[in-house]
Amino acid sequence: EVQLVESGGGVVQAGESLKLSCVVSSRIFNQYAIGWFRQAPGKQREGLTCIMNSDGSTEYADSVKGRFTISSDKSKRTVYLQMNNLKPEDTAVYYCAADDAFYCSGVFYDKEGYVGVDYWGKGTLVTVSS
Repeated sequence: EVQLVESGGGVVQAGESLKLSCVVSSRIFNQYAIGWFRQAPGKQREGLTCIMNSDGSTEYADSVKGRFTISSDKSKRTVYLQMNNLKPEDTAVYYCAADDAFYCSGVFYDKEGYVGVDYWGKGTLVTVSS
């Protein structure tokens, strides 16, 4: 069974940082593109970033470039999302996701790319207060 398990969400104040973690099943860690989405109340799910653990390549949506950083630790099969200078509009449920692809495709940054995701985590809530 493939699993993606997120953790690290919580309540922070605007301007603070938070680091999310996603433990990924060994079967897909190196074979799939792994990334992060978020969904705010009443809004469409939004792709943020992706990493290919096979070669370390990454992609980012324009909305988070410069503030969010994706990374991974192969020994822990964990993908991280470092979020800096958080804003109230970053409040959302953040989801880890996997796409059966050889590269980080538009699944992770096109407007409705989420329809191409193969596996989802259950999400972790991030709340940014002003």
